[in-house]
Amino acid sequence: MTEAVITGVGVIAPNGIGVDAYWSATLAGESGIRPIDRFDAGGYPTTLAGTVPDFDAADCLPGRLRSQTDRYTQMALAASAMALADAGVDPARVPSYEFGVVTASSTGGNEFGQHEMEKLWGGGPVPVSAYQSIAWFYAASTGQVSIRNGARGPCDVVVAEQAGGLDALAHARRSLRAETTVMLVGGTEAPLSPYALVCQMAGGRLSRSADPRRCYLPFDPRAAGHVPGEGGAMLVVERRPAGSGSGYGTVAGHAATFDPAPHTGRPPALRRAIELALADAGLGPADIDVVFADAAAIPELDAAEVEALGAVFGPGGVPVTAPKTMTGRLNSGAGSLDVATALLALRDGVIPPTVGVRAPPGLDLVTVRPRPAALRHALVLARGDGGFNSALVLSR
Repeated sequence: MTEAVITGVGVIAPNGIGVDAYWSATLAGESGIRPIDRFDAGGYPTTLAGTVPDFDAADCLPGRLRSQTDRYTQMALAASAMALADAGVDPARVPSYEFGVVTASSTGGNEFGQHEMEKLWGGGPVPVSAYQSIAWFYAASTGQVSIRNGARGPCDVVVAEQAGGLDALAHARRSLRAETTVMLVGGTEAPLSPYALVCQMAGGRLSRSADPRRCYLPFDPRAAGHVPGEGGAMLVVERRPAGSGSGYGTVAGHAATFDPAPHTGRPPALRRAIELALADAGLGPADIDVVFADAAAIPELDAAEVEALGAVFGPGGVPVTAPKTMTGRLNSGAGSLDVATALLALRDGVIPPTVGVRAPPGLDLVTVRPRPAALRHALVLARGDGGFNSALVLSR
């Protein structure tokens, strides 16, 4: 018997770059939500976001590669290097056809594409980069990460909005059950260009608050949408003998469901995803020690998540947290970052807080400060716009 063991973590988040900086800031309740500064957002209804001002691709990537890639791919490359170093994996020593990459993407390289379209309309076709044809694409990060690290095994991209980061990890686990031995998996996003922000505005879920402390309040009576964010995480997942005791934790179970069409009278499918993930892990509700919530900050979606958790665990039956209140919702980077956070929580026996939120009745929401706890198994939830649901069980 073998397990999918997460042995390396690389984080680029609005409140910290690198595992240590991010985890320290998260436990301290430090937010990375601030005014958008990559362009003048004064005329947009959303002016706040989880931004990573200290990330400079020039610190870690050659100029040739930077000119070919969007910021979201540059973040994936940097986070992948961190994760490999953390795992002690030298790509040159891994058989190339046993080494794969799977990433999640939601917005793609919107900023790169916008700049090239500006060149086209301003100066005609000649100034447009040849890399426009690939840098905007959802699979660009998978391609660039696999090329840079010599990975010739299963290489894929998952497009499922917020749920994509969890689905990508599940896909990596399936690959490891075959002949693959190492997978780089995760998601990063950089959706803070004017065009990318306009695309997100169309969904009607972005907060219009100008107060960084009140702009993203999931499960709170004041909830009125979320703020976007950039960054995410990349993870090294290896096939290891069961019970080897190495790494951060194992991918114990997963399930993905899709909500029924509106007006059919059928209930949302999040509860079903939770139940199937627990069954896949061979665990019951009593075995789960903490839930990392999707935390949409849309009242009806928050109510549906509370209802699903209550149906499975009982009212207030399990501690719940949403540390993404310190980063914003990172689209496909969110699931991977929540997985990284959950692994650190399992490692250290502490549940990070949900900042600035009033805990609602019927939900044991961890707020204000971290909560020490004996943690064995964590459940991570994600829902993507359009009906995607994903539930992932991690075991210490």
